[in-house]
Amino acid sequence: MTSLTTQVHVTSVGRPAYSQSFPCEPSTAEIGRKLVLDVLGIWHLDNLADRAALIITELIANAARHTPCHEIRLLVERPSATRLRVGVLDREPARLPTLSPADDDDESGRGLLLIDAVADRWGYDLHGSGRRPWGKEVWAELRIKDGA
Repeated sequence: MTSLTTQVHVTSVGRPAYSQSFPCEPSTAEIGRKLVLDVLGIWHLDNLADRAALIITELIANAARHTPCHEIRLLVERPSATRLRVGVLDREPARLPTLSPADDDDESGRGLLLIDAVADRWGYDLHGSGRRPWGKEVWAELRIKDGA
């Protein structure tokens, strides 16, 4: 298990963020949920915890299933005062996420559909130079309501 060893403070300057690298395997999902819950507790955003934990679980599952990466980086950020972003960074820029419907009898393939349903928006960003990216971050954002 993991827990934050350094307390994160929300300030009016800069963008509060937390990230940590973990093995790219399905069991990392439990660690990812704990990380998200810890950070949101520190930031007093517990009302977003269930949706953010579901999102990070699905993002980790997708990375573990669809990339050959050995390591991923989990990210929890506040890009603005009104948005929370959770994401997974991997070193497989050629395998981009696509939203596609799952058949009724499929046992998997609904991760991005779940994320699309609970997030306010989601997407991916390539990292590195435009011609030779070294990785991608798949992310989802939740709106922080006033007074959260």
